[in-house]
Amino acid sequence: MKTDFRKSAGIIVYRVNKGTREYLLLEYGAGGHWDYAKGGIEPDEDERAAALRELREETGLTDVRVVDGFKESLHYFFRERGGLVSKTVVFLLGEVPPQAEAKLSFEHSRFAWLPFEEALQRATYGNAKETLRKAEEFLKTRQRKKL
Repeated sequence: MKTDFRKSAGIIVYRVNKGTREYLLLEYGAGGHWDYAKGGIEPDEDERAAALRELREETGLTDVRVVDGFKESLHYFFRERGGLVSKTVVFLLGEVPPQAEAKLSFEHSRFAWLPFEEALQRATYGNAKETLRKAEEFLKTRQRKKL
């Protein structure tokens, strides 16, 4: 059986709204899974450029400050057209202004800005939940260091 190797990039986006950090989750298709903006890396792109392009295409968000020091990779396999796909997704972390709102692409049916605990509940897959936990811990640690 042939294995196809793919690499994608995504970005976990948050905003601080009235003192509460809210994460953006996207619903993929009606009644589908909840996850972050992500997609394939084009031949002329690096991970950061791909993550920002996917965010712009999927949500319309462009005023994003990528948070230095956060980068999480996850790997999984899935079957497609009778073959096996080995996929690596690299996630960055980005902050948008408190008033930022998403404008969905055709790929998504809904979006939600949710505080950490609610976002953790809404995220569908275990690897999405774990990446969110790491992002939240990274931001809390960074915040403590500033105090």
